[in-house]
Amino acid sequence: MNLEEAYERVKPKLKPARFEHTKRVVETAVELAEAYGEDIEKTKIAAAFHDYAKYRDVEEMKRWIIKETALPKDLLLYHHELWHGPVGAYLVRVEHDVMDIDILSAITYHTTGHANMTLLEKIVFLADYIEPGRSFPGVDEVRKVAKEDLNQGCYLALRNTIQFLMSKGQTIYPDTFHAYNDFARLLNK
Repeated sequence: MNLEEAYERVKPKLKPARFEHTKRVVETAVELAEAYGEDIEKTKIAAAFHDYAKYRDVEEMKRWIIKETALPKDLLLYHHELWHGPVGAYLVRVEHDVMDIDILSAITYHTTGHANMTLLEKIVFLADYIEPGRSFPGVDEVRKVAKEDLNQGCYLALRNTIQFLMSKGQTIYPDTFHAYNDFARLLNK
């Protein structure tokens, strides 16, 4: 599958503004992949499908999480906004026959991160955070740092996300803490 085919499959599942976001994520991810030496074609496909399940019905996603043994059940204890990554990866595999574990994993973890992230996972995670349409406190700093140090960029994105969620009194998925701690250890060696 090439990028245009991926876009054809993704576009009907997204609102127009989210599809534009997706195209910006692809562009940003390709820039990062070129800078850090990741496979460009895998990057395009993973970034194109990252929000594939974003607008799936919450009850449908809940049913998939309950039914599919590959999907972590603890997701149900956290905000449904987190569900679209893992559910999306599952649906991309079954509905579009994407079997590349690297691509599926990048889709799965693009929102939460996790410890020991692969290069592709870091790229899609960070591209989603820093794409040019994003505007929130701290994003410009992360954009600047991402050009110099991918790990530092991920660390800052995770730090900002955790601080934001804590300021709102919201729960934080454990993988996000694990990712933050992993980058903190890596950067403080």
